[in-house]
Amino acid sequence: MELNRSPLHGDHIALDAKFAEFGGWEMPISYPASGTLEEHRSCRVECAMFDVSHLGSVRVEGRDAFEELQYAFTNDLGRINHGRAQYSHLLNPNGHVIDDVIIWWIKEDVFEVMPNASNTERVEKALLQREKDLIVENITKARAVIAIQGPMARNILRELSVEASEIERFHVQQIMIHEWPVTIAGTGYTGEDGVEISVQSQNASSLWKILMTLGCTPAGLGARDTLRLEAGLPLHGHELGEGISPLQAGYKWVVSMDKGEFIGRESVVTEIETGQERVLRGLVTTGRRPPRHGNQIVVGGEVVGHVTSGNFSPTLGKGIAMGFVPALLSVGTDVVIQGERSEIPAELVNLPFYPTK
Repeated sequence: MELNRSPLHGDHIALDAKFAEFGGWEMPISYPASGTLEEHRSCRVECAMFDVSHLGSVRVEGRDAFEELQYAFTNDLGRINHGRAQYSHLLNPNGHVIDDVIIWWIKEDVFEVMPNASNTERVEKALLQREKDLIVENITKARAVIAIQGPMARNILRELSVEASEIERFHVQQIMIHEWPVTIAGTGYTGEDGVEISVQSQNASSLWKILMTLGCTPAGLGARDTLRLEAGLPLHGHELGEGISPLQAGYKWVVSMDKGEFIGRESVVTEIETGQERVLRGLVTTGRRPPRHGNQIVVGGEVVGHVTSGNFSPTLGKGIAMGFVPALLSVGTDVVIQGERSEIPAELVNLPFYPTK
């Protein structure tokens, strides 16, 4: 199968990027001039930029757009208004997370939903399952999305556009940058402050080059993964997916039980009444050896769960992981993370590992 490519693919090649398949896209994992550890560090202490064009963009507009978004997703858009963004979940009837998304509420009846790369069609189908007055359009390939993240991000953005630098967290605005129309939101996936800019494909390379000149370090999806892991943020197919509910993953706050019907609501009600048998916890090892996805979590010689995401934490200098364990196991419990050829002592901890902005 031929992989999709970002409008910035040529720019990544020019930087000798290492590529890998991600959700049907050929995306940069790291750049040899820096490497994943340095790219991670740049985001934590300076500014890094990520090509996240593999994420979907589904434009939803029309008289019934608000109503259908309320029905399809778990969070309550009634808590915000246009000019804001909201994190939400799409469930199946069993109450399991099909996808987690960010909804950009751009104008009164105009929204952009950003699903994970492999779930764009699922989101489209969920929004079109009832005959309502709305238009649903996949605009993913018409734009690129660049995430500018880090404590220096807004200082650098100010040199590009004062208006862009003043976009607040989880706010959305359509502005002009160098005569290019862009949509910019105060969102991200690193635990740091910053924005994500959706720019038309034909202008993406020029914007990327300007940001490099201003001091943003290009960073690949390898660093983006270690950053989100430190921030305790879930990854679809790991901490969210079939068989996993928002409550198990610690995201009860994303589910509004007061807004009326939504897909999977009855299953959520049942789980609230019965409680969760398992919960998502963090694990910190005693050394630098990284746990890996699929490793067993063992307590007293008994396998109680599996690692959903694991890696070396550049910020903590230790191995960290996330995994589902029985709810009765308290924070502070000593465990062993067991791979095919290794056993790593670890401790259950609350998430996140790194305080998010």
